[in-house]
Amino acid sequence: MLKKQQRLSLLASAMLATAAGSVIASDTTAAKGTVADWLAQSSATDWRELDADNTLYLELPGGRVIIELASGFAPKHISNIKALVREGFYQNIPIVRMQDNYVVQWNEPDGATPKTLTQAKRSIAAEFSVKLPANFAFTPLSDHDGYAPQTGHVNGFAMAMDPASNSGWLTHCYGAVGIARGNETDSGSGTSMYVVTGHAPRHLDRNITLVGTVRQGMELLSTLPRGQGAMGFYASADQYTVIKDISLAADLPATHRTPLQVLRTDTATFKGVVEAQRNRGGEWYQHPAGYIEVCNVRVPVRDTPQQSQ
Repeated sequence: MLKKQQRLSLLASAMLATAAGSVIASDTTAAKGTVADWLAQSSATDWRELDADNTLYLELPGGRVIIELASGFAPKHISNIKALVREGFYQNIPIVRMQDNYVVQWNEPDGATPKTLTQAKRSIAAEFSVKLPANFAFTPLSDHDGYAPQTGHVNGFAMAMDPASNSGWLTHCYGAVGIARGNETDSGSGTSMYVVTGHAPRHLDRNITLVGTVRQGMELLSTLPRGQGAMGFYASADQYTVIKDISLAADLPATHRTPLQVLRTDTATFKGVVEAQRNRGGEWYQHPAGYIEVCNVRVPVRDTPQQSQ
């Protein structure tokens, strides 16, 4: 039987509308076991389905990339992304940039006639961080972070927070999805987007609006040819990978959706998974780190188990 460690004291904070409950204690479990051990003993209630109303399917020639949006962190941008999806904006939009160890980006190419928009907008005020509501459920990490007073997870998303200002924001971890912009903070809206494909560029936190994370299909983005131009932009259109379309899961029939579950980050199982990643044991590890930072915490995703007949 897995044992539990004494609970650690937590910062008092409040809960996002997308999560339910109160502040969740950090690192309550120090029992031995691998990530696989913890997942093997998980229960059905430890997992949640992807939110179809906030799940995007990015269709590439090589397959589907699944993005879950964190609506509590950038509601205006996410609403605009959904409008862009429903207007067909992303149909045949090219991936114009693949910068090594950094990001992959898609948008209308320079020189192209801009697509006509009827509902969606081309500029929205920045949503770099949000004020935390009164009953915020947050599973913090006890480990020190160099970029924020506190880091952890909410509803499966890696985030940081500042109790002094009662604000929170998503972090630029591998797979994070953001809104590209120019020098003006309100120059982004979703017409140009990027995914982090390299070592977490946390210096971008609170400088660009993040809207979610890739839940499946990162290999389709991270293996794209590197752009040879400045900042990884492709030098010519024949180097582009063209996105067939981006659709919202809720707009598709169930037979066209990809059923996925994310491990709930407000569970003892998740705390065990974090501890297993912080203190990896076994014969191979001679010097376990005894430390983990938010972007090194892998939030497990699995295919939704089929219901027995």
